[in-house]
Amino acid sequence: HAGSLTLPLAQISEEFNKLYPDVEILSEGAGSQTTIHKHTELGRECGIIASADYTIIPQLMFPQYADWYITFACNRMVIAYTDSSQFADEVDKDNWYEILQREGVKYGRADPDQDPCGYRTLMVWQLAEDFYNAPGLYGKLYGVENKDIMRPKSVDLIALLESGDLDYAFEYSSVAAQHELNFVDLPPQIDLSSEEFKDYYARAEVKVKGKKPGEFLTKKGEPIVYGVTIPKNFPQQEIAIAWIDFLLSPEGRAIMEANGQPPITPATNDKSKLPDRLKKYVE
Repeated sequence: HAGSLTLPLAQISEEFNKLYPDVEILSEGAGSQTTIHKHTELGRECGIIASADYTIIPQLMFPQYADWYITFACNRMVIAYTDSSQFADEVDKDNWYEILQREGVKYGRADPDQDPCGYRTLMVWQLAEDFYNAPGLYGKLYGVENKDIMRPKSVDLIALLESGDLDYAFEYSSVAAQHELNFVDLPPQIDLSSEEFKDYYARAEVKVKGKKPGEFLTKKGEPIVYGVTIPKNFPQQEIAIAWIDFLLSPEGRAIMEANGQPPITPATNDKSKLPDRLKKYVE
């Protein structure tokens, strides 16, 4: 599953186990693309794949490894920092891009080829260039030596923030809140949270690694929506379906909400392909 789902899904599995005490649930967090590649390229068996971007399920898994997904939560991009970050007392939604360019300030992001938070960070930078009327901003932030620090997944940046190796990190608001970090709320025009601005978001695009080596996907900006599926070849389909049923239930939704990942009205690519037990959740 996505690294940003680590805490809420652990709580959901714990509650699920009270209903199904005989089921052992093993979970592993990584960037969402890495999570999918573990199954599709490395042949790792798993019963559930939960991604921070529902769109990479069809792009990387259909039709061979899965043929449906269901969406379940949203999020927004923020800039996390600590009390000891440089310019912590000054940074805000209007000046963050200027502060990141100051000498000695280090900022972190996830790898866009492994983690949707990584390509979403680059989209925020692209949108910010226009929103703040700051031409060339993307190029001034991207790949700057000793400033622009990249790690495989966004949650890997938290330890670097806490140790002072980073001043700022581009994260989901839920992750920043779960780890009790300070964060800059970005304007909704650039934080990838709002249906209202989806046409504006779509102007941003980032090329990332595709299904096979040498292949690429072009990701367009859109509101952040999480999705989940069950790989076709998983032998215990019923128990995986029961887990997703719990995730989408009022109890599961309440856990997501409490973790700062607000649940949404679930949607799917094809209701006819959804397991019967999950059809009640979609229109």
